[in-house]
Amino acid sequence: MQQSPDLRAVLRRHAAAFAQVLSTSLTSRQVCRLDFTVANPLLQQVNLRNTEEFNEAVQQMLAQQQASVGIGGYLENRFIYSRSTHFTGASENRNLHLGIDVWVPAGTSVFSPLNAVVHSFQDNNNFGDYGPTIILQHELDGIPFFTLYGHLNRSSLPGLYVGKAFAKGEKIAEVGPYPENGDWPPHLHFQVISNMQGYSGDFPGVAALSENAKYSTLCPDPNLILQCPLLL
Repeated sequence: MQQSPDLRAVLRRHAAAFAQVLSTSLTSRQVCRLDFTVANPLLQQVNLRNTEEFNEAVQQMLAQQQASVGIGGYLENRFIYSRSTHFTGASENRNLHLGIDVWVPAGTSVFSPLNAVVHSFQDNNNFGDYGPTIILQHELDGIPFFTLYGHLNRSSLPGLYVGKAFAKGEKIAEVGPYPENGDWPPHLHFQVISNMQGYSGDFPGVAALSENAKYSTLCPDPNLILQCPLLL
């Protein structure tokens, strides 16, 4: 059987083709990496179930680096998901983050990196979940793939329908405030997916550590599209 093309290679080959995903530049000195692992002592002192307190900690992390935008998290082993039963498993909890988070103010505009059609969308309205979510379908070199945008505002969903077309660089949504964004400090969860595996309006954004090999193949590094220098 012929092996399917490597989406990572396709994305690398078309590195110059992508439009900016956020209205905020990811190449400025105002951008810093944020750590949500157990190695971050500040977060050990925070009641993560209290979103206001969690948000204050994120703002403190940004201020410590004299930055206004935080980024990171691809395949990061995060302890912060203990805040929600949404990530609790029967035998193993989910802590492995499959996308990149960009911590920006609510209301920040989100754009399609390529021509796209809407694959699916929904409000994943559980504490700690994605909140309003949009999944776009793209194609490069005849290969279909998908991008997921989580933690949006609810006003991003009305008027959408499956198959709706967006041009490269067209605004698709805005980053949402808590609690409507799944009750998180404001940020965009951006994820690349090679195969939706039957999901609609949703796709795992956090996996068990034992599933690393599976999901790192299904969900290649989103920085192949975002191209933030800090993550290269």
